[in-house]
Amino acid sequence: MSHNTFGHLFRVTTWGESHGPALGCVVDGCPPGIRFTRKDIQDELDRRRPGQSRFVTQRREPDEVKVLSGFVFDEDGETMITTGTPVSMLIENVDQRSKDYGEIARQYRPGHADYAYEVKYGLRDHRGGGRSSARETAARVAAGALARKVVPGLVVRGALISMGEKDIDRANWNWNFVDDAENPFFTPDPASVAVFADYLDGIRKAGNSVGAVIEVVAEGVPAGLGAPIYAKLDQDIASNLMSINAVKGVEIGNGFEAARITGDRNADEMRMGNDGKPVFLSNNAGGILGGISTGQAIVARFAVKPTSSILTPRKSIDKDGNDVEVMTKGRHDPCVGIRAVPIGEAMVACAIADHYLRHRGQTGRV
Repeated sequence: MSHNTFGHLFRVTTWGESHGPALGCVVDGCPPGIRFTRKDIQDELDRRRPGQSRFVTQRREPDEVKVLSGFVFDEDGETMITTGTPVSMLIENVDQRSKDYGEIARQYRPGHADYAYEVKYGLRDHRGGGRSSARETAARVAAGALARKVVPGLVVRGALISMGEKDIDRANWNWNFVDDAENPFFTPDPASVAVFADYLDGIRKAGNSVGAVIEVVAEGVPAGLGAPIYAKLDQDIASNLMSINAVKGVEIGNGFEAARITGDRNADEMRMGNDGKPVFLSNNAGGILGGISTGQAIVARFAVKPTSSILTPRKSIDKDGNDVEVMTKGRHDPCVGIRAVPIGEAMVACAIADHYLRHRGQTGRV
């Protein structure tokens, strides 16, 4: 299988399968001198980790990361300093339950990549979907934790803003609540927790699933990142987000809403600030114009479809050409959008880190 690498200078390769012994990533191109700790990586992985509430898969994976290469320890014996060589990270799988997938080894789950994989490669790993499983995304979160360290002052935050037919109230937006212990949904709206809980409990008990929309905001991004035409920053952010399992659409800024309004409403007007720097009066562009960052917050949203691994029987076929009804047993997220929040953050961070290094390499500035 090819195409397991993304990025140009900050270059990430992921490896491993859902039900193999381990998975991981190799980050090549990370500059020397970046300081981080194992805890910096682990904290991000813990946000994505399965089994933390009844609203996500009950697979029990500690997701303990091992940093294998690309660093030397500082004098404190804890802080790692990158050497400019590839940073390799490993995460072991400890709670595989491959027998859950025995009944669908020869069947294709409707809406899943089972059929497409078999058509392309002539075979597939039915145990959780192999590389098509979102288990692989743990490695991306590890890489994203390192990417956040590359750009000084970068802050990347994500939040779940809708689940199925239920939306948050943006008037209640509170970033500090997103990672609250009483918030299993990464929602920024405290009032939405009870709504999402009741809604998803009904979905889950019915043996069904539901999708979600996630918004990612990156602040502290320098102006000038990205290039016109074939290296637009928003182009690469969209590509990174679309590469996440189950993502069906991406918006930058006001996205598709831009097609519904007139030019005078869409244009982000500007004035000169007291510090001699421009001030934008709105941010419909999502912090990117002509593929280049403006210094405003970068705003991206992505839509995640409902998982196809559900207990509700669905019509399909098997490898022998027979009509069948497929029901997927095992442990699955009733809403995969919940744990997609830290994954989306990681992919945006990787895109920005890559463009930061590319901009510095081309212009000598930043």
